[in-house]
Amino acid sequence: MKKLVFATALAIGSLTIGTAATPIIFHDGIMEDVFIQDYTEISTSDLPTPIVNALASDYQGAMLNKAYVDDENNYKLEITSQDGSSVVLYADAEGNWLEM
Repeated sequence: MKKLVFATALAIGSLTIGTAATPIIFHDGIMEDVFIQDYTEISTSDLPTPIVNALASDYQGAMLNKAYVDDENNYKLEITSQDGSSVVLYADAEGNWLEM
């Protein structure tokens, strides 16, 4: 009798696990802003002078590989630092570094 009750409980329990509702994920819109930001690749020679100056003073010896711009005139820079590591930087048109 104990085995019958245990088998029934096990069978019912396995059904509820398979049909359990997925957890609710709260959405505050932050990730939409991150994914919506589309950058267009530009020539490194098209970077504004303040960004070039900020890069030269704050990241001495770094090599600028690629540059991108978005609709809000924010720039994404792919650089290789002196130690050979790849770094992605973000700046506004005035040469201020942005946290992303």
